[in-house]
Amino acid sequence: MIGSDLLAGKLPILRETSLSIADPQVRYVGTLGGNLANGDPGNDIPAVMLCLGAIYQLAGKGGERRVAAREFYQGAYFTALEAGEILTAIRIPVPPAGHGHAYEKLKRKIGDYATAASAVILTLSGGKIASCAIALTNVGETPLFAEAAAKLLIGSALEPAIVKQAVAAAEAITAPASDNRGPAAYRRKMAGVMTARALAAAKARAS
Repeated sequence: MIGSDLLAGKLPILRETSLSIADPQVRYVGTLGGNLANGDPGNDIPAVMLCLGAIYQLAGKGGERRVAAREFYQGAYFTALEAGEILTAIRIPVPPAGHGHAYEKLKRKIGDYATAASAVILTLSGGKIASCAIALTNVGETPLFAEAAAKLLIGSALEPAIVKQAVAAAEAITAPASDNRGPAAYRRKMAGVMTARALAAAKARAS
């Protein structure tokens, strides 16, 4: 996936995010489907799929069905996959040309899971936010789709006061554990910091 010029041109956030996962030795043996299907809340790509509005195609003895990424993750290591089903395809709507994207990840060291991370996809119209999606990694039992936070930004130019409101809304949906990456309050606050950084980076890339 990292080496695909087609994907890099259509979905640049996938390459950017993939390069933040683990290290080359791990990435060489990992797969996109595996990263998405096992339900680990620390995995990076699921939040990106929530932002992109991806649809997962699942197959089992009963046939095939499709489940939205935003409905797939139900708990830590618990997904919509039923017994005997596997993930066979990912269908991703291509964002419009000129969209902005970013995946901002705080981690302790190269190769580590995120202390907190935020994915953003947005578009601009006349310098204002026309569409926006935000999702968070490793600050809950599942990747978190910050729908209310994104809605606050529509029609804005990311003025500081509006960004502050959106960051607070994103932080409000988190429920991180206190662990060796830091106490829950710190990780919640870092989810907000990563969201603010991702919004700024995505806007800078949008045209």
